[in-house]
Amino acid sequence: MDKWRFKNLFRVCFVVLLAATLAMGASENSSAAENPRHYETSVRLDVPLVLGISLIAALGVSRYYGMEKGSVDNLKPKSELLPWDRPLAGRYSGWATTVSHYSGALAVAPLALAGFSLYKGDVDAHDFGAFTLMFAEAFVLQNALNQIVRSTQLWPRPFMYSKSGEGREKALSARGEAYGSFYSGHSSAAFTVAIFTGKWFSDVYPNSKYKNLVWATSLSLAAIVAALRVIAGKHYITDVVVGALVGTGVSFGVLKMHEVCKKKISFWANPGNIGAVLYF
Repeated sequence: MDKWRFKNLFRVCFVVLLAATLAMGASENSSAAENPRHYETSVRLDVPLVLGISLIAALGVSRYYGMEKGSVDNLKPKSELLPWDRPLAGRYSGWATTVSHYSGALAVAPLALAGFSLYKGDVDAHDFGAFTLMFAEAFVLQNALNQIVRSTQLWPRPFMYSKSGEGREKALSARGEAYGSFYSGHSSAAFTVAIFTGKWFSDVYPNSKYKNLVWATSLSLAAIVAALRVIAGKHYITDVVVGALVGTGVSFGVLKMHEVCKKKISFWANPGNIGAVLYF
């Protein structure tokens, strides 16, 4: 494994393990919460989950940075692209590429919101730690899945079909990853951030009049990121749609696994009489 791949693998493992440590520490050290807890972390759930995600991430990094560079003169024929994607072949936009890269700063949104809730006392350290761990798990997992799928090099990025101008220059100097456009990692990451932002706000502030606004803003920003990747000539429509679905699915999957069950069962036993009551 070359130096670049090793550094990225180290970063992936560091982020996941740091989040796990933070969440477990918060679980052990926080006192009884005054506010109802929304999510739980546990050794039985999160240790295998973190280890599994780390292994998938290691595979993704290895495959992604090991992608071989093809020839711009021997690309897959445009006729093999999906009909609605073909018109995008050859597109490139430098400004859209730059703006979409800067959109990575939005990744701090859910953690910034959770940190604000912790500062205001609306949640305790346990919930904040659990949320941080869940977000790290989902973010790393969606990225790892993207790298594994993209390493199959199903079809090249749109700008690889450019015949002149800046797009052609970028195509000639492109690395192996440019030959695997499917599916969009930016879209997957953007919708992961959007789902976690909206879900946190809805769970912590269920009666807020701004709940719909937060959801609309989060999803709109994610959609803008996806659109920018298409305008930039980095991805096709299919790439960003699938990316959005994967990011959304992974996010809800991780969140669902950690939800605190609101149901409580009360048992009683008397001579000749045994039963249970289910409270909602």
